[in-house]
Amino acid sequence: MATVRVCVCGDEGTGKSSLIASLVKDVFVSNKIQPVLPQITIPPSIGTPENVTTTIVDTSARPQDRTTLRKEIRKSNVILLVYSDHYSYERVALFWMPYFRSLGVNVPVVLCANKSDLTDNTTPQVVEDEMLPVMNEFREIDSCIRASAREHQNVNETFFLCQKAVTHPIAPLFDYKEGNLKPVCVSALKRIFYLCDKDQDGYLNDDEIQEFQAKCFEKPLSPEDLDNIKLSIAKSVPGSDTTKGVDMRGFLQLNKIYAEKGRHETIWIILRKYHYTDSLSLEDNFIHPKLDVPEYASAELSPAGYRFFMDLFLLFDKDNDGGLNNYELSALFAPTPGLPQSWMESSFPSTTVRNEAGHITLQGWLAQWSMTTFLEPKTTLEYLAYLGFEPPNPRESITSALKVTKSRKRRRRPGRVERNVVLCYIIGGSGAGKSSLLDAFLNRPFDGLYNPTIKPRRAVNSVELQGGKQCYLILEELGELEPAILENQVRLDSCDLICYAYDSSDPDSFSHIVDLRKRYPQLDDLPSIYTALKADKDKTTQRSELQPDQYTSSLMMSTPVHVSVTWNSIGELFVALAEAATNPSTAFPKSEEPPPDRTSIYLALGATTCAAVAAFMIWRRSTNSI
Repeated sequence: MATVRVCVCGDEGTGKSSLIASLVKDVFVSNKIQPVLPQITIPPSIGTPENVTTTIVDTSARPQDRTTLRKEIRKSNVILLVYSDHYSYERVALFWMPYFRSLGVNVPVVLCANKSDLTDNTTPQVVEDEMLPVMNEFREIDSCIRASAREHQNVNETFFLCQKAVTHPIAPLFDYKEGNLKPVCVSALKRIFYLCDKDQDGYLNDDEIQEFQAKCFEKPLSPEDLDNIKLSIAKSVPGSDTTKGVDMRGFLQLNKIYAEKGRHETIWIILRKYHYTDSLSLEDNFIHPKLDVPEYASAELSPAGYRFFMDLFLLFDKDNDGGLNNYELSALFAPTPGLPQSWMESSFPSTTVRNEAGHITLQGWLAQWSMTTFLEPKTTLEYLAYLGFEPPNPRESITSALKVTKSRKRRRRPGRVERNVVLCYIIGGSGAGKSSLLDAFLNRPFDGLYNPTIKPRRAVNSVELQGGKQCYLILEELGELEPAILENQVRLDSCDLICYAYDSSDPDSFSHIVDLRKRYPQLDDLPSIYTALKADKDKTTQRSELQPDQYTSSLMMSTPVHVSVTWNSIGELFVALAEAATNPSTAFPKSEEPPPDRTSIYLALGATTCAAVAAFMIWRRSTNSI
């Protein structure tokens, strides 16, 4: 917020204009001043909260000026309501506050008792009896203060409260009626506690508190201040033990104390350091930073991103069994809205590697995030923000956890593509064994019971390529959406490889692939591999114009790979798929003979030419010598 606009309201004769003049001149102006001062703009100074510019607008309470009053109230960010005697005090509840409500404005009100030099009733009890009933009746009153323009008492403080009411509002944080922090504030502070508890032991130890202090306030806590904080928590939270550090209850209680004592700007400093807005939601540009992924390129986790998710897994695997159970997953995702929507729709964790107990392993965890980043990088960025990723270089943003690969539009060009995550569509007729192939990819036992796939299903796992390099392979079975996906050019562009799968024991299985390629000629633009599944059964002749071996030979492609999910060698198929996806030029259908290799002819011609030139030079030299 760049400007705070203060509308000064109140009955005639309460000293509104004198209060403004005393602020500007820094002394009381004894000379008679005009009834309504012109608008005043005050630039930010050292003590101005959030470094805002302040605009102060004086108003008149006369009935004939009511139209101007309404306009100025509606344009303001905060209202300074001034009273000076019993009559004008009564008018606060009887006229002014109902009038503000009738205008439909939703801005904080600062109540100022001016001319306090004319009364002796300034004891705390009198102030409490006078101001608290009004504050309890009208929740929009942010704060109250006694001031005197003549004595220049609390003048600066009055307008500081107006600024603070806008830059550090109490309403979103604290419910005076209930005497508690509001639920949305508690949720935000719980997330901050979670992010500060680096070892996830449920306590902020001294080092974690000092790190939190440095991040929020950019200065360390002295040992005395730290002890005082722990003492305050111990007194206000029964049964609390601060020897281990500050727990969640103590952290929330400490912030409640700040709110009760009017130090809510301290809470706002904490919240804003952790990217919370005035409505206590995370800043949109923080959870949705800009990331451009060009056409034919993809997004992957960078080394920093993989390191963050690996550390997160190890931190929350409390029982050290190599898997995250439901309780550990729930604790890990505590500062987020929950599991990503796409994970729930795909029945996570069935999409990746799990241990015997059904809990996701570290290998599966990294594979799942690799797939999420490939398919929806914005979701990964959002959860990196929720989970507290901090870039290695403070000048960098959350996007440093991701990297964008080079475009791979020209797939027929020889050579590897610079991708560590690739997507392969498994296409074939019903009952071909596609689902069993995905289960085998995730090391699941074979299930002979046939369950047709309705919705698209994905599986992701790491594959070790030749030479020891690792990549993540995503296998996707399209289900009943196969026709729609194959007609969608954007979906095809994102695919790195097509695996045509058929049941070698079913005579009608291969014809489905032939029909698909005729129906969707755009599939010729994608690298592909043909796979004969269920090779453990008796091979049968396919009811097709050409048998699979003849068909692939006519395309000048490799003959189908014969595999069975019951064989131990099934892993070789996944390596072949990953190799073809990362080296796509090796898996394209060719419509003509490759051009002959004339390299040897060119070399021979070059050698002959060099010999002829050398002979000519020798002959010239011998002729000249004669």
